[in-house]
Amino acid sequence: MTRINLLPWREMRRAEQRRQFTSTMLGAVVVMVGVIVLVHINLSGQIGAQESRNSYLDQQIALVDKEIAEIKGLEQEKEKLLARMNVIQELQSRRPQIVRLFDDIPRLLPDGAYLSSIEQSGQQILMQGLAQSNSRVSSLMRNVDSSDWLQIPKLDVIENTGDKESGRSFRLRATQVQLVKTDEEDA
Repeated sequence: MTRINLLPWREMRRAEQRRQFTSTMLGAVVVMVGVIVLVHINLSGQIGAQESRNSYLDQQIALVDKEIAEIKGLEQEKEKLLARMNVIQELQSRRPQIVRLFDDIPRLLPDGAYLSSIEQSGQQILMQGLAQSNSRVSSLMRNVDSSDWLQIPKLDVIENTGDKESGRSFRLRATQVQLVKTDEEDA
């Protein structure tokens, strides 16, 4: 029987298998590194694109915020203008009232009663004056109560001045009537 030594063949086969395994492992590592590099490049590109979109959105948001601030400023200015217009309109509507009031006061004063001052605070009218007697002051109060432009007369003070001609000094409060305008009056 012949003897054949198979050891070198097996060693060569093992060495070939090791070389194939090493080259396969090296190829797998190269492929994995390539895949990782491609994934990294892809993700970096997506991140860059998203950051550029985010910066664009931030710029647009800043522009919109400026426009909102301008709108709020305009709304505040509009409210101020409307308030001024309302004040002007109220003054315009009250302008004829003072004329009517000064036209009506001489008709309200009875003979023997005189006014020394008239003050207006809002709708309240304060009249100070002199009257010959208490009945003249009462007559003035009745006239104020029946007036179209004044109502609710209240006598604050009535004092004797000691002078026979002037008689009594008085202080009378009344409320001015706020008449509602009709469309015909506006025309």
